[in-house]
Order: sequence, then structure tokens, then C-alpha cells
Amino acid sequence: MNILSIETSCDETAISIVSANNTDNPDFKILGNTVATQIELHAQYGGVFPMMAKREHSKNIIPVLIETLKKANLYVEEPHPRPLSINNGEGQSSIQEILTREPELLVLCKEYLPHIGKPDVDVIVVTSGPGLEPALWVGVNFAKVLGTLWGIPVVPVNHMEGHIMSPILTTESTINVAFPALALLISGGHTELVLVNNWMDYNKIGQTRDDAVGEAFDKVARMMDLPYPGGPQISKLAEEWRNLLLNQGGVPVGGGGNEISHHPGLTTTPPPQGGEIRLPRPMLHSNDYDFSFSGLKTAVLYAIQDIKKDGGVLTDETKKQIACEFENAATDVLLAKTFRAINEYGVQTLLIGGGVAANKFIKKSFTEKQTAEYPDLKILLPEKDLSTDNALMIAIAGYYRYQNIMAGNKKFPLDFAANGNWGVDS
Repeated sequence: MNILSIETSCDETAISIVSANNTDNPDFKILGNTVATQIELHAQYGGVFPMMAKREHSKNIIPVLIETLKKANLYVEEPHPRPLSINNGEGQSSIQEILTREPELLVLCKEYLPHIGKPDVDVIVVTSGPGLEPALWVGVNFAKVLGTLWGIPVVPVNHMEGHIMSPILTTESTINVAFPALALLISGGHTELVLVNNWMDYNKIGQTRDDAVGEAFDKVARMMDLPYPGGPQISKLAEEWRNLLLNQGGVPVGGGGNEISHHPGLTTTPPPQGGEIRLPRPMLHSNDYDFSFSGLKTAVLYAIQDIKKDGGVLTDETKKQIACEFENAATDVLLAKTFRAINEYGVQTLLIGGGVAANKFIKKSFTEKQTAEYPDLKILLPEKDLSTDNALMIAIAGYYRYQNIMAGNKKFPLDFAANGNWGVDS
């Protein structure tokens, strides 16, 4: 079967077409995949503006669709263009009614869609949450338009469920997962631990109580006047500091407070401007699997304020040290909570997904701990292009949701809405 998937939860307009053999352990093959990013547009404002993202999705989504269809060799020129006021006889609303809240997209749909013939696609799947609701609505309504126009069922997909499944897809093959699995979801909007008993069977056992880890990376970057997106900038500076210490023969010392850092970030060599920077590891030993990164972010703010008082300057070297200790602290907490859950629940596979999964230091820390202490544990990390928001992971999650509907002889949900707060276990 061929799956057309649409993702517009934040600032990436993404559409893919994936084929899957109809089995319990399907092999997924990428036929076409296109992503239009808005990073440069939002970078000048230091963050994503929902209504601006919505406008850009409306402009980009049809060109992205056409490009993806052509990559998959499924683009068909419609020989007999027809008006878009049709309904397919199954009670769906007209396309004008579907796009009532998307006037810009309606204009583009009237211009382009009559010329696109129905492709060889069995199901359309679309991210309906969580995310920025104005952005989500563009994808949801466009999916409904295509389903109505082509008479193809449409299935809503949870964005975080896509991130859970993102590590199983590679350009070469599909990786089988041994259950129970644990998903660590780390992104700009989420930090969650989800117990995966099987696909479609989830239990969220921990989440952030305030800032997500990616959000904390970005906020700390802003404190140091680093460009957006800030996470990669923090990681770059942290890596430079570690390399500097390594070249100087530095010896790691303890982390913040009474906690001990597992990572080489601080040494007994006096750091720039004197005084070593120590940051806390919030909730490291709490009797739950929740996270909190707001206090860590605030500790960075206080450290910067201390440096700047009495005319002090935040030098490039000091920025590198702060970045390194911040990354160490965040990673310590993620490691401790995740591996404690692995022990408690007898986890066989660890799935790490979300934009922060691309962080080289975090990936290295998890794989080194697994190699040294958990040789029987399988850790799956997404390929670089699958760690950020993409439609390929939505296609995989959509496949299982589609199969669940078919197995239960259920009706396809025609009236689903965008839901910015949709939880993966709800």
C-alpha cells in the first residue's frame, strides 16, 4: 500500500509518500519526501510565530505536494480539470467549506488542484497534534481536501507517536523493535518518557513539568546572544570547550552541588575569568520520571549575571564553558531518569526521538553507557533527517493507525480537528 503523509505541526512543511507491505512487521520504502523549512524566516525573530508559520504552510504545501508526487513517479496530469465544489457522495463537506479558515490556501487549491490527477495512494495521513494549532490546521484541512477530491480515506496521526517510530526507518531498511520498549522524546516542545508495550499501546511515565529540554537549550542560547535555533549553537560551543580541555590535558571534576557529572566538561585548570561554573541537575533523584529544566535555565541566568556584575564581560571562552556545563547537566538528568526506567520496566529497546536526538553529545553519552553497562539493550536513534519534524515518521505512525481502524472495522474519522495538546497516550 502507498501512504501519503502530511506534517505541518511547527515550521516545516513536509509531505512524503511511503510504501508498506501489508504485514504485522511491514517493510517501509521511501518513494518521495520533501521538506520546506521556515527556519531562516523565523530566525530573524528568535522563534516561531504561529500565524506566520500558518501563512507559510499555506504557500508551500501545494508545491511540496507536487514535488513529492514527482519524486515518487506518481504525479498525474488531470486530463479533465473539474471545479473544487464537488463532494464525493459520502457526506463530506465541499472543499470550500473545508477551507473556510484557510482563504489563502483555497485560492491556491482552486488554481492548482484541478490539474493534479488522483495518484496511486491508498491512504492519506496527517499530523493533527500536538503542535501549533494554526499551523496544524493547514495540514489537517489540506489532507481533508485531498481526501475529498480523490476519494481516499484520511487518518489523523499524533506527532509524538511519529517521533517514537522515527528511529525504526532508515534509507536502507526497517528495523524491528523488541518490546517492551521505552521512548525518550526530546524536542523543543516536549521531554517525555513513554513506555511502549507495543505499537499503539503507550503509557507516558514521565514528562517535563516546565520547559522542554530543547526549549531550555534555545533559551540559554538567547541569554548568550547566540543565533536561532540555539540548540545547535550551544552544542557547538560545548564541543569546542571539551576539545580545548582535552588539548590542555584537563581532568574532569564534579558537577553541580553534590551531584557528579558523568561528562568531561570542567577541569581543575582555572577557567576564564576565574571561578568555575557549576550548574544543578534538577530532579535527578526525584522518585518519579518527571523532568524540570526551568531551574537549570535560571541557574545559567544567575551565572551570567554574576559574571557581568561590576563590569565583567561574557567572553567567548566563558560562553563555551557555560554551554558545556549546561549540556552536561541536561544530559546527566536525561541519562539518570531514562536508565532508571529501563531497569524498572525491563526495557529491551530504547527509542530516542525528537529534534534534540540529533545532539551529538547526548547520542554519544547514551551509546557509551549502553555499551559499558547494558550490552543486551538495543538503542535506536533516528537518522539526522528524521530527528527533526518530517512526514516520513508520520507515514509510519499513520500505517499502524490505519491498520488499527481496518482491524476493528471502524469508520474513518471524517470530522477530526487539529489539537495542539493531543497527548501520545490519550
